[in-house]
Amino acid sequence: MEQKSGDDIINDWHTLIVFIPNLTSMEPFTTFYRSPIGVLRIRGTEHYIQEIHFVDNDDELTGETHELPSMAIQCTEQLIQYFQGMRRVFDFPVSQSGTNFQQKVWYELTNIPFGRTISYLELSRRLGDPKAIRAAASANGKNQLAIVVPCHRVVGSKNDLVGYAGGVWRKKWLLDLEVRVAHGVQTLF
Repeated sequence: MEQKSGDDIINDWHTLIVFIPNLTSMEPFTTFYRSPIGVLRIRGTEHYIQEIHFVDNDDELTGETHELPSMAIQCTEQLIQYFQGMRRVFDFPVSQSGTNFQQKVWYELTNIPFGRTISYLELSRRLGDPKAIRAAASANGKNQLAIVVPCHRVVGSKNDLVGYAGGVWRKKWLLDLEVRVAHGVQTLF
């Protein structure tokens, strides 16, 4: 019988290996990014981002971590690139807790192309149940990863701007930015 090295065994069994991170290295961080449309609170660990949320109340601007992991820097840099019209897709790992249905909704949101919108009805159809409009809208509203999981790309059935945790005016601003970038219309100032 052929002798296998440790690397061969790991490669043969890679689908069975589950990485359980060292909990001491999972120290959460909080940082803030002053975007063109308001302050974003970013929370996560060195392994993933778990929250990107608009903060409108100065009382919520507390608890910033002084030594930030590379994940925080990567997230902030990609948000800056997005707002500058230089990024359409985010490629850092994210994690947010939710039911299986919420996870399906959030995953489906990431499939909406940059610069495009879909209705809540279309979202529920994509999920396999056209009657689940309210449930899809509710899960959309519970998204904790603003911009990155693009819940702002879901509109009413008549293309009206309805509901956005960050405010409808921000939703309009984000959609306008994406349309300008997607269609090659850039402003100089």
